[in-house]
Amino acid sequence: MENEDVLFPFEFHLMGTPISLQAKSTSKERWKSAVAEAARLRVEEAVEWAYLEPEPLALTIYYFPTAAMGGDVDNIVKPIMDALIGVVYIDDKAVERVTVQKFEPSVDWEFATPSEQLTIALDTTSGTDGPTPVVYVHVANDLSWRRL
Repeated sequence: MENEDVLFPFEFHLMGTPISLQAKSTSKERWKSAVAEAARLRVEEAVEWAYLEPEPLALTIYYFPTAAMGGDVDNIVKPIMDALIGVVYIDDKAVERVTVQKFEPSVDWEFATPSEQLTIALDTTSGTDGPTPVVYVHVANDLSWRRL
């Protein structure tokens, strides 16, 4: 673990409906805590140690709701980004690119080559207790998109 890419790309998922930026403060703080904890647990599971450096990052958020999403997909971004401060990056100013997408059950979609963590997240959506909303987060320091 001597290279600088010890942590990235970094992926995790958590069950639950993301809270909007406009939600009540207590709900938003509870959601941010849940996101931060899921990220911390994945860091502990994925790497021996992680040192956060101020480097440009790209963030991808996929939301798999169990029904049509009531709010706007862009409103779920900021609470998730804020929750990752100090866990995945030093400051959310490091995030240069954000991709967010919802995958509602009424729309046909598929991933050609999902990563192991995305596959786990997708398997979680169809839990034994019925469908479960899931949020999947991917953070990368691959800046190849800059050459678009």
